Amino acid sequence: MSLVTGGCMRAVTTVDIPPPPPVFQNTPGLNDLAAAINRNDAVTELSTNSASVDVLSMPAVPKLSANLHLRRQKQFRMRASIPIMMGTGIDLGSNDQQFWFEVPEGMTQTLYYARHDQYAAQLDRAILPVDPSWMIEAIGLVHLDPSTVLAGPITRTDGLIEVRTALPTPAGTYQRVLLIEPSAGYVTHLFLYAPDSRLVAKSQASQHRYDADTGSVLPYRVKMELFPAVGPPLAMQIDVTNYTINQLLSGDPQLFVMPTTTGNRIDLNQLSARNFSRLTPPILAGGDGESPWLSGGGPSAYAAEAPSGLPLRGLR
Repeated sequence: MSLVTGGCMRAVTTVDIPPPPPVFQNTPGLNDLAAAINRNDAVTELSTNSASVDVLSMPAVPKLSANLHLRRQKQFRMRASIPIMMGTGIDLGSNDQQFWFEVPEGMTQTLYYARHDQYAAQLDRAILPVDPSWMIEAIGLVHLDPSTVLAGPITRTDGLIEVRTALPTPAGTYQRVLLIEPSAGYVTHLFLYAPDSRLVAKSQASQHRYDADTGSVLPYRVKMELFPAVGPPLAMQIDVTNYTINQLLSGDPQLFVMPTTTGNRIDLNQLSARNFSRLTPPILAGGDGESPWLSGGGPSAYAAEAPSGLPLRGLR
């Protein structure tokens, strides 16, 4: 491709990133499928300073510039802000003991936080439907244990492979649905269902790239949506230009430490859904309550409580 600028010809080279190499010639069995997905276990750290975040449930919010760093199992930090207003935005983090998210409320910031163990014990009635460390899976670090599989692998009508697994928690057994690309064996979609079969979270990953050093396949675009106990869905899309694998692009010794500078701090374990609905800041409340994802519909033909239920028939 070439462009003409000021009467001069300037060559512009576009580098096409090849798709991840195939690992299956035929429909894989469960153990082979798990081995393909679990190649990403080789990624213990993931880091980028070149990400952007779209808060899809709030179309009026401009695209945010972001950095993202994680270390298995629960250490995660994403800070996103408007480029011209650095320091004012979203701070979402997790360490081995607790998680937090800090968001703007008017001219100040409010920090919501909770301990993982306490939040897990009341997850069935919590104001947010998942522990935010779930984002580590959504970003691409999914592990499939064959002993937890309730159904599958099943080849769907859209060609993707579907597997359903059990996730025991103190609040009951959740079920997770994985959709997998049939040739290269990487996860494209995640659906999480509560014990009462409610859909509580979903993610869609795309723009996957293969890393030859680790053998991993990671998505560089992820859309994710949470369905809170009250209020509209919360949706965002993360786009990454480049990742550094197994190295953190930060020398901050407090990287996975919850901030202590915010004066307005709220323990999520002390909030009821009703109280949270009154406290929910605009960044979380979601404008008119409509999510761009909802126009695409959800997995309406799937009964999470029935291990013998039929698979999804497309992403309606």
